[in-house]
This record gives sequence, C-alpha cells and structure tokens, in this order.
Amino acid sequence: MKDIFLPLKVSATGLEAQKIRLNVIASNLANINSTKTPEGGPYRRKDVLFTTYMYDQISQGVDVQRIVEDQRPFRIVYEPSHPDADKNGYVKYPNVNPMEEMINLISASRAYEANLTMINSYKDMFMRTLDLLKV
Repeated sequence: MKDIFLPLKVSATGLEAQKIRLNVIASNLANINSTKTPEGGPYRRKDVLFTTYMYDQISQGVDVQRIVEDQRPFRIVYEPSHPDADKNGYVKYPNVNPMEEMINLISASRAYEANLTMINSYKDMFMRTLDLLKV
C-alpha cells in the first residue's frame, strides 16, 4: 500500500524550506545598514539554494541545499563623517536591495501559504473519507 500521508510529507518539506528562506530574508533586511560584522567588513546578503529529492517515482520533496553569500559588490556611499569611512570618506554598505528582498519575501510567503493550503485541503479530504467509512 502506498503511503497515504505522502502528500503531507511533500508539503511539509516545502513549509520547512520556505520558513528557512523567510528567516534568511528577514536577516538580510535586518542587516541592511550593517557596515561591520564579526567576520570583518559589511554584511553580505545571503540567499537559499533549494534541492529536490524523490520520495518515490512521482513524488518530490524540497530541501535546503545550503545558504550562500551573494557575491555582488557592496554599495559604496560617500560619508566622510561615518566611523567606518575609508581614508577617502567612502563607506561600504551591504549588498542588500530592499526592493528585491521585499519581492522575495512576498514570493516565499505565497509559497508557504500554498503548502499550508494543500495540507489543510488534504486533511479535509482525509477526514471526509473517514466519515464515509463510518457509515
């Protein structure tokens, strides 16, 4: 017999992956002006790489492969009075684009909601099936 809970497992992997993505986006937004990190230099934007894996011949799950740092250049602003300004008065700010992060936030939220909707729909169908079997 096939695993009747497989659709729930697949959606649960999507929920977990999007939760991690939402946390990374929140971290990017929280550090938008962080010019110094413990590693040295400004905060570097992070992104999540997903990978799929097969449950069986037709069902796939999703997992976080790794969290990577965005290698795009830092934003450089002339602010000679800033404590982190170089000798020419320029400050390196994180390579975080707030508009891009907001779009990613909306996308991750919608993907999370879609997985949650699927879980709720499957649960309702399962409960109705149990009710039919009681008769």
